Amino acid sequence: MTHAFRQRPQITLETAQRLINAAVENGAAAGSPIAVAVTDAAGHVIASARMDEVPLGAMKLALDKAYTSVLWQMPSGDLHETSQPGGDDWGVTSTEQGRIVVYAGGFPVFSDGMLAGAIGVSGGTGEQDAACASVALAAVLGDG
Repeated sequence: MTHAFRQRPQITLETAQRLINAAVENGAAAGSPIAVAVTDAAGHVIASARMDEVPLGAMKLALDKAYTSVLWQMPSGDLHETSQPGGDDWGVTSTEQGRIVVYAGGFPVFSDGMLAGAIGVSGGTGEQDAACASVALAAVLGDG
């Protein structure tokens, strides 16, 4: 008998905090203060943190990078090229009340091929943000 519903994997608070700690450690080691957010598969915040000295706007961007990654089930930065004028995704940043961002630093989190949530990092360059998120995923989940 086939069940009508699938059990979706969920990121626990403990795992979210471990992801945040790993990202913050990497940001501190790189001399790049960051804001980091971990969301569930619907884009709702599980946990977040903002390092001292990071620009105040970095937290909203971290949240929106995670949200973008959940909705599109891909790294947020992957939309950068296609969202430019004339691209297939031109105008995407005006959807979802402006929450879609095309900057690097957001990554979806999968478990057994199913979306579990996302991590978003902001505060440094796109390259630094993506590195902090990738290092956190690899350290905590063995992904990246």
